[in-house]
Amino acid sequence: MSPEKIKHLEFIQNVITRMNTNSFQIKGWSIVIASALLAIYASTKDNNFFLVAVFPTLIFWFLDSYYLNQERKFRGLYNDVAGVTDEPKEIKPFAMRPDLYVGGKYSYWSAFFSITILKMYLSIIVILMGIFSYFEFCINKGG
Repeated sequence: MSPEKIKHLEFIQNVITRMNTNSFQIKGWSIVIASALLAIYASTKDNNFFLVAVFPTLIFWFLDSYYLNQERKFRGLYNDVAGVTDEPKEIKPFAMRPDLYVGGKYSYWSAFFSITILKMYLSIIVILMGIFSYFEFCINKGG
């Protein structure tokens, strides 16, 4: 493999690593913000804080899906440059073209409904709803 191709693969791998890091940070911020708003809700019993906790979770879900989608596209690019796919696309040296990868596993909605993303954000929303229901039950029962 030529030194130029190796350098190109390093560039692509750096982008993949950045996308992965961004996704990890988004997951962390999603949990922190949902927890903080849930704590405020628990202390004030103001339903608006519960609703506000669901909104950023949904926003983070969309954003995290975007980063996963971009990561998948760059992985496709990496595989084509490395020549490990059955039918590699013709990629010019040092080209960074994730837009060449569309549809199927490269679609945004495929990333949005991927198992890892779905488990993470649906869990947060279900936990938020469960805690909200528990507090509402306690308030209505007078306990």
